[in-house]
Parts: sequence; structure tokens; C-alpha cells
Amino acid sequence: MKGYSRLGLVAVALAVAVVASVSVGEVSVPPIEVVKSLLFAGTDYDLIVRELRWPRTVLAVVTGAAFGIGGALIQSVTRNPLASPDIIGITQGAGLAATIALTTGVIAVAPAALAGGLLAALLVFTFGSRSGFSARRFVLAGVAVAFALRAGIEVVLTSAETIDAQRAQIWLIGSLNGRGFTEASAIALTLVLALGPLLWAGWALRTSALDDDVARGLGVRPVARRYGLAAVGVVLAAAATAQVGAIDFVALVAPQVARRILRTERPGLLASALVGATLVVLADLAGRRLLAPTQLPAGVLTAALGAPYLIYLLLRGRRHAA
Repeated sequence: MKGYSRLGLVAVALAVAVVASVSVGEVSVPPIEVVKSLLFAGTDYDLIVRELRWPRTVLAVVTGAAFGIGGALIQSVTRNPLASPDIIGITQGAGLAATIALTTGVIAVAPAALAGGLLAALLVFTFGSRSGFSARRFVLAGVAVAFALRAGIEVVLTSAETIDAQRAQIWLIGSLNGRGFTEASAIALTLVLALGPLLWAGWALRTSALDDDVARGLGVRPVARRYGLAAVGVVLAAAATAQVGAIDFVALVAPQVARRILRTERPGLLASALVGATLVVLADLAGRRLLAPTQLPAGVLTAALGAPYLIYLLLRGRRHAA
């Protein structure tokens, strides 16, 4: 019961963050008016709430949920809190493809980024699963692929026209500015299509931590199961990145925060989704208001949060090793 209570508190925190995101701006909207407008009760703030701020907030929620679930799946499979799409090359693959699309104009950015993220995942799976699935080799292969793809991004930016390179750099930071229901619908559709695999993943994660011999004794194919879980996480992370750019560290931080809130061995998928959504909503809100009227990309704020947390994880791992 305590676990459900904590999960409920996370859901309440997300609801508060959503209302605050819609309420706060150049024109402040009382929270009660936000709720009335969203319930179609008719208020003087309907244009501001439903047309200007609500689409962006919905995008923040589904983006954070996709990143949170994707990170939880990848970290659970690799049993490594450092494993996330922005660490193992998925984000960099999407970034390289998007950079090429933005600097050449030969293909739409979102499809290119999605394809790039999935191709990067294929490289990681190929190099990291030789002679069987090894969590450590998988992560190391991902880090190597991420460095190589990042170098490719720099090459493309250096050779591109200045205006095109600037557009690509803005995309690479990750921002919700100027985006709304169209991008949110694409991510939400991916989440809906992944609902069946996610229900299976919630059950499969119960045995993913078992020793391979024990799992086989129970009639489970552990290696194939890990591939399936990781693939679902990769698709969700790539789909979110394709729509909003590289909002880093959400997939890294959200599952670990969720695990600590629920006090469980592995991060829960629903809790990770709620935490991820809350982080992106708050990051976007802070980005809009900290230096108003100048808007900071949400990726800047999540990086400011995630970088110290990554250092903490590294130092904590070193202490445990010692």
C-alpha cells in the first residue's frame, strides 16, 4: 500500500507541475481558472490556456513519459544506472541524422532523427551483443558509438552553412518552443502502439534480474527477453528525441528517482514515466521564466540537473568499488 501511496504522490506532483506550467507566464492565470478552462467550463483565459500553453505542456508530459520509460527499460536490462539513451548513442544517432537533414534539406527532420536513433541502436546491439548479451559490453559499445556519432555531428556542423549549423545546434540542445499537439501526437501514438509491449515488459522485468541458468530453468529465454525489453526502450527514446531534440539526462535521472521514491530494486515503468514527465514539465517552465522574455531550451535545464547527478552516480559507484 505504501508503494501505491508514493506513486500517488508522484502523480499529484505531476498534476501540480502541469497546472503551474499552464498558469505561469507573461499573463498569469489563476490555477482554478486553468482547471475550469481545461474542463471547457468557459473562462476569459481560454485562448491563453487551451491554445497557447496547453499544447506545449502536453508535449512536455508525453516527452518525459517516453524518456522515463525508455530509460527504465534500458537500465533494468543492463543493470546499470548509467545506461540511458543519451549515454549509449541513441540520442547522438538521432542528432546526427537530424543535423544532416537540417543542413541539407533533403529529408524531413523528425523521420530522419527517428531513423538515426534506431540505426544507432542497431549498431550498439551489433557490437554489444557479440558472443551473447553482456550488460557491460552493451554499455561500453554504446559509449563508443556515442563518441563516434558525436564526432560525425561536429564534422557536419563544421562543413555546413552558418545559418543551417545554428538551426541544427538549437535542435541538438532540445527545446519545446514552437512545438505542440502535432509533435505530442506522434509521441503519444508511439506510446499507445507500445502499450502491449509495455504490459509485457512490466511482467518480463520481474525475471530479467534472475541469473541466466535460473531463468532457463523456469522456462524463460533471458537473452531474447533482454533484447526485447531494450528494443522497446530504444524505440520510445528515439521517438521522443525525433520530435523535440536531445533533451538529455531525463532518461538517466527519472528511473533512478522513481526507484528511490518507491524503494524498489528496479525502477517501475509507471513511476519512471510520471517522474520523467514531471522533470520535463518543470524544466520547460523554468526555461520559459528564468530569463524571461528570453526562453532557455528545456535541454539546458535538464542538463544542468543531470550532469551533477551523473557525477554523483560515478562517485557513488567508485565508493562501492572501493
